Amino acid sequence: MILVTGATGFVGKAVLQRILADDCDDSPRVAVAVRRDGQKWAAGVVQHVTGDLEPSTNWSLALEGISVVVHCAARVHVMADAASDPLAEFRRVNVQGTLNLARQAAAAGVGRFVFVRSIKVSGEATLLGKPFKADDAPAPLDAYGVSKMEGERGLRELAAQTGMEVVIIRPPLVYGPGVKANFAAMMRWLQRGVPLPLGAIHNQRSLVALDNLVDLIVTCLTHPAAANQTFLVSDGEDVSTTQLLRRMGQAMGRPARLIPVPTRFLKLAAAMVGKQDVAQRLCGSLQVDIEKTRRLLGWNAPFTLDQGLKKAAEGI
Repeated sequence: MILVTGATGFVGKAVLQRILADDCDDSPRVAVAVRRDGQKWAAGVVQHVTGDLEPSTNWSLALEGISVVVHCAARVHVMADAASDPLAEFRRVNVQGTLNLARQAAAAGVGRFVFVRSIKVSGEATLLGKPFKADDAPAPLDAYGVSKMEGERGLRELAAQTGMEVVIIRPPLVYGPGVKANFAAMMRWLQRGVPLPLGAIHNQRSLVALDNLVDLIVTCLTHPAAANQTFLVSDGEDVSTTQLLRRMGQAMGRPARLIPVPTRFLKLAAAMVGKQDVAQRLCGSLQVDIEKTRRLLGWNAPFTLDQGLKKAAEGI
């Protein structure tokens, strides 16, 4: 049986749906760990109310009969963190809470722990044409990324001590039906026909459709070559922000109205209003190399960027 944490979240929910869709057995094959009761689940899902992901959470009942854990739950990155000490709070949940779960999983005889994290462990940006690789040294720049890196490090040490296999997956920006934040905002702007000053950006960014990420996660549940490896994932096609907006418009049947403002002016304007981080995401490059994922797992993204955008557009 597979235990999915974070099963009400963007990625965890999709993982659960895919496992259920692939299941040909009438017996329960998947369990979910949730913070509180009140959710409705499909037939074949066993619910365990464990409370928050904490250093002291008792996972014993949720781990009974589990062979694989897919850990999607986390304290997520937020733009305006209200915590007095964000790094300490990220560490409490993403490091101590995760390692508490993993130690109990190893003690319960779980064979594999699939840890779905973030490319922010690798860093915030790449030079054009110089993508991150799976085995590059981590270089996180914010508290969220640091906590993810420390969680990965602790899991690798635990794997060496206990023999439980650990698989780490670091996705870049994930998009799909129900996507939120900046990606959803851009799609809404395009839908409304809002002119955007983003018609002359020549960066390159990797993205991953939700269905492609889930496909890799499911592959890593059982693939022998995935054991104790770190994988990067993407759609296999990098695009500039300008190209992405045009392809979004095509997916929505609404041509993108883009004004070719030079990047240096966009960065200057963003700096004047204290939005340098927004300018970085719009104008900077962040590419990932998925050669290792392809080579070890024989994996290729089953859906193209355009197919992913079309599906994401259906939820706007």
